[in-house]
Amino acid sequence: MVIALVLVVTGWYALRALGLVWEPVRRVVAFCEPWTRRAHAWALSAPATFTYVAIFTASTLVQFSAPPKLIDLLTTLQSTNLANLHRAPLRALLDSALWVADNGEGLALYVALFVTVVAWGERRYGTPRILLVWLCGHVLGSLLTALVETHALENGRAPARLAVTTDVGVSYIMVAGCAAAVLLMRGRWLALGVAGLAVGVVGPVLWSHSLWDLGHLFAATCGLAAAWALLQIAPPRVPPDLLPCLPRPAPLTGLPPGTPAPGTLGGGPFPSPSRTGGPGEGTPRGGGGAEDGA
Repeated sequence: MVIALVLVVTGWYALRALGLVWEPVRRVVAFCEPWTRRAHAWALSAPATFTYVAIFTASTLVQFSAPPKLIDLLTTLQSTNLANLHRAPLRALLDSALWVADNGEGLALYVALFVTVVAWGERRYGTPRILLVWLCGHVLGSLLTALVETHALENGRAPARLAVTTDVGVSYIMVAGCAAAVLLMRGRWLALGVAGLAVGVVGPVLWSHSLWDLGHLFAATCGLAAAWALLQIAPPRVPPDLLPCLPRPAPLTGLPPGTPAPGTLGGGPFPSPSRTGGPGEGTPRGGGGAEDGA
């Protein structure tokens, strides 16, 4: 799905380039322009979300093309497991956020949730506040999960290999961003958001009892708490309307490709103003001058 999306975007810009020299293609581009302008404005209004999506999508495409054993080694070395958190905590927390877990499985779902729910949340909170929400969800969620791991190891309730297991992925940031977005929803969207969190975050903890599912619950809770605290400082903002700031497509003139429209740069002179109606033109008011009286 992601590769198909990349091909669609690439094809769209190729179509726009072809429309510069072929009038029928230009008409197709003009027909699609209202929807593509809205998508462009949506992406510009959530820069952190779309930048992060581009980063973890690129790393996932590397996972698809690289040898599986190499990817397993890299993700283990960049995991937020106990060994890496003890040795280099900051680097482990940063590196682990750049990978999609399970060798990139579920990438399409991650991208869909980020560009819709999380992007909507960034539009309402603003980029600085949504970054703080992500940070709290990823860092605090990882550290709380590590505390549970440590407790399980010390009490003999988990095997020793748990300390060097692979724990990477963008899911902690995703669930934190989704929880923050649900906090601002109203009406049926609020019901859908709560149901989504219940099924996707709380439910797996109850029926699978996985440590990683518990980590998702920690991340969502920390993101929700951070979002609530930030809303006590300032209310959510009105989403910016960037559509008027985008360049408008050139109007269709029906002229051959490459022919400038009349009155535009390179399209010939503008129509001359009337000799009697334009300001400063024609006979001066009052009719009398030095030569008239001679």
